[in-house]
Amino acid sequence: MLKRNWTWAALGVICLVIRYFASRAPEETERVYSRDFFPAIRNIIDMSIARIPFPTVYIFFASIIIALGYYFYRLYKSHGWKQKLIYTLQSLLNFAGLMVFAFLMLWGFNYQRVPIFQQLGLKPVPLDKETLVQQLSLTRDLLHQTRNDISDDTLAIGSTLPYTELENVVRANIRENLYMMGLNFTGNPRTKEIMPGGMLRKLGILGIYFPFVGESYIDPTLHPLEKPFTIAHEMAHSYGVTNEGEANFIGWVICSHSDNALLKYSGQLKLLNYQLNDLYRLDPAGYRQFLTTFSIGLRNDLIDMAKNHREIKAYSLELSRKSNDIFLKSQGVKAGVQSYAQLPMLAYAWRNKINGQQ
Repeated sequence: MLKRNWTWAALGVICLVIRYFASRAPEETERVYSRDFFPAIRNIIDMSIARIPFPTVYIFFASIIIALGYYFYRLYKSHGWKQKLIYTLQSLLNFAGLMVFAFLMLWGFNYQRVPIFQQLGLKPVPLDKETLVQQLSLTRDLLHQTRNDISDDTLAIGSTLPYTELENVVRANIRENLYMMGLNFTGNPRTKEIMPGGMLRKLGILGIYFPFVGESYIDPTLHPLEKPFTIAHEMAHSYGVTNEGEANFIGWVICSHSDNALLKYSGQLKLLNYQLNDLYRLDPAGYRQFLTTFSIGLRNDLIDMAKNHREIKAYSLELSRKSNDIFLKSQGVKAGVQSYAQLPMLAYAWRNKINGQQ
């Protein structure tokens, strides 16, 4: 009876118990799950459903609709309110257990792994104003230099590579750099554009990793200069990086270390935005003065990206931010959505590391 009727509910509870112990043994979780079990999952997905040419999440939601239809059919066939109530309770608990089991087994236990910055020996600390301005100047100079390799004029860069080619370029770079960083690089994960365009942005997000199908997705209406970094960020999730700040960091490393000028430019643009936000909080007047040091081409790109952001408004940015914050904290990410803003600290620590200063 238990096995036949409550299997998924029981498996969900068992996984939550395992998660409790995994959170207290990150080294073992890293070794057993993140380094051994999850890479096998990654390869199985990439050799099977990832080959489907359209977003597999469509199949997932179609399956949910079919299961819902089956539930109502069985409910209709049940006799008496008591039997209907028991069947409904059983269905809800089994569905919840199935979702918990699938989420944790397919990806979620990576939240309990050893933080990536610890594995890399990084020691991120808040940047004071002087250090922040120095880092901003370095990022700006890299952007000026890299932009000249992309375009000879100062008009905003409004088109880049076809999406399929761009995805392949990012994937090739992420494999190479994850190997260099000593992290998992097995598999061939996909980051697909999901339709209808603008849907994700209206939900307050640019991209998302969907662990139930092992694919990540980005909004096709993103500005062309944002797509390379966003793909790299989502692919970092595909390789088992769960923390948003660390996924930002991996995405930035992938892009900034690439030989492809477009990837370099996209990664440094993302870092620049976070650094500018930090400077504005520390010194609004200094922030406005620093903006005057940008080249015309860089300034036009930033204006064009800001225009693209204004074209599609989220239904409720605060609701999206709050729900994401609750989810991240429930998975053990204490900083919640603030983890996204850790990139300037991690980038500074990485630059020091590769320059032998840490």
